[in-house]
Amino acid sequence: MRPQIVLFGDSITQQSFGSAGWGAALADAYCRKADVLLRGYGGYNTRWALFLLHHIFPLVNNLLDNSNPPVATTIFFGANDAALFGRTSERQHVPVEEYGDNLKIMVQHLKRLSPIMLVVLITPPPVDEDGRMEYAKSLYGEKAMKLPERTNEMTGVYARQCIETAKDLGVPFIDLWSKMQETEGWQKKFLSDGLHLTEEGNAVVHKEVVEVFSVAGLSSEEMPYDFPHHSQIDAKNPEKTFQQQQCLAQPL
Repeated sequence: MRPQIVLFGDSITQQSFGSAGWGAALADAYCRKADVLLRGYGGYNTRWALFLLHHIFPLVNNLLDNSNPPVATTIFFGANDAALFGRTSERQHVPVEEYGDNLKIMVQHLKRLSPIMLVVLITPPPVDEDGRMEYAKSLYGEKAMKLPERTNEMTGVYARQCIETAKDLGVPFIDLWSKMQETEGWQKKFLSDGLHLTEEGNAVVHKEVVEVFSVAGLSSEEMPYDFPHHSQIDAKNPEKTFQQQQCLAQPL
């Protein structure tokens, strides 16, 4: 069976299989080598995502209920947790301490599922507050919110909590909040509405994920195809080729 890579997150993950999305680019990179599974849930925070954990990554009596657990999982939450209390998206707000605790629960659950699974935490991206206001006005006109429902400063607090949690648990992380702000004009270059990603923003996430995977020994270039390349098939005796493939696939 092909290895599985799961992308678990909010709308930024859900949209990643769209045109020029970072998830679609991963699926292309691992074509015929690993199955990239999208588990993105728009609008979700970590509190709500915990209710999905046992459905997406099932355990029975704390024992493995999957003979083929993912080789890698990205956890990409925080943009909604960081919504400001008292503003228009306050129903999504999760206190930063709880956010860190929820990430910890997710990582520990995945490590119980498979101790060797690569789990990567990704911080929320930065927020362009003017972009959020412009987007709201384009939708609602004069009825749009008067104050941004998220700020870059507060999102940075959640990004640092994500990093701290990753370090405490000894898992790799991607500091997307800082990385994007290293580029001049990041607000319009990487964000389409002050929060979600442009094509260039998706490219940043893809590049960072590929780099972390490669360091962990999951480079797509080094992974084998699930079945032989067509050039390796003996046209006169194709059965021989696939018999050899089956022998190689047999466990020792």
